Amino acid sequence: METKINIIYNAECPVCRFEIDHYRAYSTQADLPLTFRDLNTTDLAAWGLTPDQAARRLHVLKDGQLYAGMPAFFVLWRQMPKYHWLARLIDRAVLRPTAIATYEWVLAPLIYRWHLRRTTQKTSTDAQHL
Repeated sequence: METKINIIYNAECPVCRFEIDHYRAYSTQADLPLTFRDLNTTDLAAWGLTPDQAARRLHVLKDGQLYAGMPAFFVLWRQMPKYHWLARLIDRAVLRPTAIATYEWVLAPLIYRWHLRRTTQKTSTDAQHL
């Protein structure tokens, strides 16, 4: 029996949505046991996450274990034959620390700041229309 993998991501983030839409299309075509959940419409308490925590990085739930950031990508990529090689390449002793540091200190904070900016602009725009 295949393990169902749940991926939580921010569908309101254009970068996140673009990447996850690609993975979703591939997993549907390949009939992979992956479920993609938008953090904006998911009960995050069931994941043990706050909206802010969920928006900061990708999260993957597999076999009751929650992975975040690059480890979540490694789990996700290993489930997809097309990307299995990428997980094997990057999740090695030499590259793993660099990949994690780049994601945690550069990419995730940058994408999160864009998320906060979009959220602030949306809230401001919504308030003006009231």
